[in-house]
Amino acid sequence: MHSPSGRPPASPHPWITAPGRELRSLGFGDDPITRPLTYPGRLPPGSGLLVDGCFLGLQGDHRSPSPRSAGPAARTGRWMLDTSAVPPHVFGGPEVPLDDALQFCGRPLMTDRRPVLAVGSNGSPAQIVRKLAGRARVVVPMTYARVDGLVAGASAHVSRPGYVPAVPVLDPGASTELVVLWLDDEQLAAVDATEPNYHRTLLPASAAVSLPGLGRLRACDLYAGRHGCLVDESGAPIRLAGQQELLARLLTTSPGLSALTGARTPEEFVARTRSEPGLRDAVRLLWRRERRVLVQPELPAGPTAAP
Repeated sequence: MHSPSGRPPASPHPWITAPGRELRSLGFGDDPITRPLTYPGRLPPGSGLLVDGCFLGLQGDHRSPSPRSAGPAARTGRWMLDTSAVPPHVFGGPEVPLDDALQFCGRPLMTDRRPVLAVGSNGSPAQIVRKLAGRARVVVPMTYARVDGLVAGASAHVSRPGYVPAVPVLDPGASTELVVLWLDDEQLAAVDATEPNYHRTLLPASAAVSLPGLGRLRACDLYAGRHGCLVDESGAPIRLAGQQELLARLLTTSPGLSALTGARTPEEFVARTRSEPGLRDAVRLLWRRERRVLVQPELPAGPTAAP
């Protein structure tokens, strides 16, 4: 059990504090569930460890290398974590290997975690804190990766908070950079429970996720959408954009959307859809009638993948 503050009960593994590295101090105070028009939320400036409401940076030029035969997870566990903002007695120095920090927190090491590609707001530290609070301790490595053959599109549904969320879209010629979450079993179950409009599945073979200097991940999960992705007038998938920009575009180009919702602005759209579940369903059906939805057979709706 966890307290209402999100802190675990008394434990031999102390709560980590890092003055100046708290999410609010770093400008990550708002999560998209609370403020829908900020979706997909602010992403971290680089790879790091999200720990107890703080974000500590990771350096890829590790000082304690694993054997070259080791996989990317084991080798990432030797990346050096900047702990200079943490009181010196906690980790014993200004930097420590990531696996040592995870062990100190009493959490699974990198080789015992599942990599999950964050296509939308799951790449936002504030959103992950929101999703895990009260469910699992927030000790989550977040590493940037190059992703080939896949981009972030716009899902053909409206979320409960009133925003149009992201959905993975396969694109053979595309290359982009996205965050990979490294989740333990408890965290994985907690995040799964927050994704009713998605199902977790393995990344299709047509796409690839590679860590800088470490090569391709052999297996990586992602949350595939159950409702397909939105397309524009030409039938091309709509790329994810800031929520203000995306909603303004949809209200202009989707013929019946403004009439159905009574919204002329993104603010009005969010206010009305977040308060009316039936309206969210009606918008989803409208997009299907307007033939604005692409369903990808390679990313079918299905049961949640096993951890």
